[in-house]
Amino acid sequence: MRIGVFLFGGVEMTDAGPGGTEPTERRYEQAAFDHAQHELLACGEFAEKLGYDSFWLTEHHFQHEGYEVVPNGLLFGAFLAARTSRIRIGTMFNVVGQWHPLRLAEDFAVLHNLSGGRGILGVGRGTVPREMLPLTAGAVSVGSYDNPSAAAADARNRAITEESLDILHLALTRERFRYAGEHFQLPPPGIPDRGGQTRELTLVPRPRHPYETWQAVTSPPTLRAVPTRGLGGVFWLKEKRRLAADWDAFADTFAAAHGRTLARGERRMLVLNVAVDDTRAAAMATVRPGHDEFWRFLAPYGWGRGYLGPDGRPASGTFVPTLEDSMAQGPWAVGTAHDVAAHIAELDDLLGLTDLVIFPGMPGDPYPRVRAQLERFAREVVPLLPTHVPGPASVPGPATVPVP
Repeated sequence: MRIGVFLFGGVEMTDAGPGGTEPTERRYEQAAFDHAQHELLACGEFAEKLGYDSFWLTEHHFQHEGYEVVPNGLLFGAFLAARTSRIRIGTMFNVVGQWHPLRLAEDFAVLHNLSGGRGILGVGRGTVPREMLPLTAGAVSVGSYDNPSAAAADARNRAITEESLDILHLALTRERFRYAGEHFQLPPPGIPDRGGQTRELTLVPRPRHPYETWQAVTSPPTLRAVPTRGLGGVFWLKEKRRLAADWDAFADTFAAAHGRTLARGERRMLVLNVAVDDTRAAAMATVRPGHDEFWRFLAPYGWGRGYLGPDGRPASGTFVPTLEDSMAQGPWAVGTAHDVAAHIAELDDLLGLTDLVIFPGMPGDPYPRVRAQLERFAREVVPLLPTHVPGPASVPGPATVPVP
């Protein structure tokens, strides 16, 4: 089991929780953003010293609310790579539709090579229309597979994402390539170049080291697409029995597409929110404001769908869980070190965990608390996990499906 760390990288808040400022009314000075980014770098350095395998950033834009203030995980990761020597660095997630795929490929290759092969390519379809539409000149947004009013945006986003992933694979793995699809034609026809025309492209640089590609899995269409393409799938915020069903469905789809059976837990990563304290009551009291702020932020985007509702059926997009819901249903491990280790052991028995990423810093948390949580988990919880070993585990590589 490899264990990594994922942080939003938000600002510190003195009023996190249901009684605080409404999210849309939160505004912070540039000094608060600068402080958060420097503290996030320090957390990455500390995570390496504590022995974590990987450190995951985010890509988000225009968040005056202060929840996620890193707009470019690759650029930020380059700063972290220069300050570290071992820890691997990824982004949950580079939002593919907000990038030209060739720029994403170039920037990732630079980070990966200059870090000595420590880059992890994380890709996703995005969550927030306010971010995507300005960055794509209104051409691409994000929808939902189960929302008829957003069906067109969802379909276009998926089509562009799939073509972009094709292009990423070609550009990162082939000396020469060209691509013709509905949304991209590379190179465009008729480009004059030194008396001739450009008919193919070469990415400079390409990765000199093996690399992993992981994609967020949150919806049934993506649950089919990711294993079919051969990438690793990242699972988060799902009730544990529904999570197990998706975990197994991923393996079934991979086997059907690639003709081999995945090992237990292979190519699947679980993100788990954690809080460790001397007693379960103390851990719950400390994490509750951040938990509730987390859902004030994300519930309006429908993230509660992964839970079960009060009737025991899959929750609707308006569901807002309590901390007790989050602990009972699996997405939050809260309590003493033994409580948290037992929670992880239960999930390991259910799923088979080769890649676990902890989320130890809630929205608004002061960074001293985040570092304390990193240390307590590493020193108190990890020794209680008999399946934890240092070094690489399952390594999903580049896409292997045929591409145009």
